[in-house]
Amino acid sequence: QVQLVESGGGLVQAGGSLRLSCAASGSIFNIGTMGWHRQAPGKQRELVAAITSGETTNYADSVKGRFTISRDNAKNTVYLQMNSLKPEDTAVYYCNAVVRLKFGGPWSAYWGQGTQVTVSS
Repeated sequence: QVQLVESGGGLVQAGGSLRLSCAASGSIFNIGTMGWHRQAPGKQRELVAAITSGETTNYADSVKGRFTISRDNAKNTVYLQMNSLKPEDTAVYYCNAVVRLKFGGPWSAYWGQGTQVTVSS
């Protein structure tokens, strides 16, 4: 099986920065797109940023210019650098990855357990 473990969440003042990390482990053949989603209380989960295996990136309009997603394929890890944080960025942040367990096998999506990010005004 595959596990995604997030770290780096916490409490920060508005204007501050945080860096989230998510490491994938298990019986992985290769990893496709990796991404970060977030869910605020009473709201639906939304895509924050995604990065393909070729390192093409995609961002939600609300975070463009403030957040940067990156990945280290050797470590099976995806990062989210969050700068100029705003109170509306407060949410539980989840990483996900599309993974193949063997050559020619199907792609399956896996999710981390989530990490809380709280931005105070």
